[in-house]
Amino acid sequence: MNLAPFKSVLALPGVRPLMLLMLFARIPPTAAGVTVTLHVVTTLDKGYAAAGTVGFATMIGLGLGSPLMGKLVDSKGLRFVLALSVLEGAFWLSAPFMDYYVLLVLAFANGLVAVPVMSIGRQALTAIVPEPQRRPAFSLDSISVELSFMVGPAAGVLIATKFSTGTALVVIGLAILTASAVLFVVNPVLLHEDDVVEGSPPKLREWLRGPMIAALIIPFGATMVLSGMEISAIASLERTGQQSWLGLIFFVMCAASALGGLFYGTLKRVPTGVVLLACMALLEIPVGLGDGSVWLLALALIPMNLACAPTITASSELIAKSAPPTARGLALGLQGSAFTFGVAAGQPLAGLAVDHSGPPLGFVVAGLAGLVVAGVGWVLSRQRQAVSVTS
Repeated sequence: MNLAPFKSVLALPGVRPLMLLMLFARIPPTAAGVTVTLHVVTTLDKGYAAAGTVGFATMIGLGLGSPLMGKLVDSKGLRFVLALSVLEGAFWLSAPFMDYYVLLVLAFANGLVAVPVMSIGRQALTAIVPEPQRRPAFSLDSISVELSFMVGPAAGVLIATKFSTGTALVVIGLAILTASAVLFVVNPVLLHEDDVVEGSPPKLREWLRGPMIAALIIPFGATMVLSGMEISAIASLERTGQQSWLGLIFFVMCAASALGGLFYGTLKRVPTGVVLLACMALLEIPVGLGDGSVWLLALALIPMNLACAPTITASSELIAKSAPPTARGLALGLQGSAFTFGVAAGQPLAGLAVDHSGPPLGFVVAGLAGLVVAGVGWVLSRQRQAVSVTS
């Protein structure tokens, strides 16, 4: 594998420290979901349905708040948005003392004002990396996200089980405040030196058209497929009493995705994001053949996860290229919403299939739904953009 494109990107001024900082900043949010679930189930003794309701409220808040925060980054600047992390930190620091219903309401409100660290990293990379080198840059960013998901949930579970869920929630809050403070001091640039920003910003209807909507449909479909896969895999292992192997399964998924991202970042000619999404969806359909065996399931999950990071990278690359510089925060915020709503769609869809006919059907249904979304994305991608928004 030719690693020269990655070395070239990492040699650019500011890229290496930015990626290290964003890796640290992204770990606390990835720990939030599992930690809140454990807190509601074990400490508040409310059960998994109640925990799922808090998770759903959080996702809705994040889905609605992500573009709002992105628009604020565009109009008010990054430091203004980072200052709102005080509200986010206050939520996590006080969460251990809330009863269930207060937690439920404030989890939604916290989602609305949560600092969009995922999109901030991509926006900052777009600003400091020239367009010809953005594919390996976004590939490294996708790999960084995979690493954060490998570390964050495991760290949350470790602190919650060794100490308490309340301690874990406080640690998340302190980590978010620390990362936001460092980002506030560093204040990474969010506009490339070649970006033209004179004049009034283009109106939403001028750039949020077919190709851009297709670029947003790709992450929606990808996370829908992934969340459906996760629900089905969990059900498969729980049905046979092998849920203790879930950590291995998730590690294999993340490692395969990171490997796929490394390979994708070295290519000069690549499939479109819609094609990559279709490959992910198609490769999920036969995963159910590994039902009942940890090792067969792990092997069956590798092919589709190899396409995961490349699919996300393709979406980020297209958004960075197509969105107006003065609306890039909003565009990447909409991408964040697409990620969130994809998870919200995939979990119940696969869950219904699993409840009806078992885990293998969950994989099939999630895969077929992903193919439908890819088809819609392909139709939209054939439309022409009405105005140029890249300069």
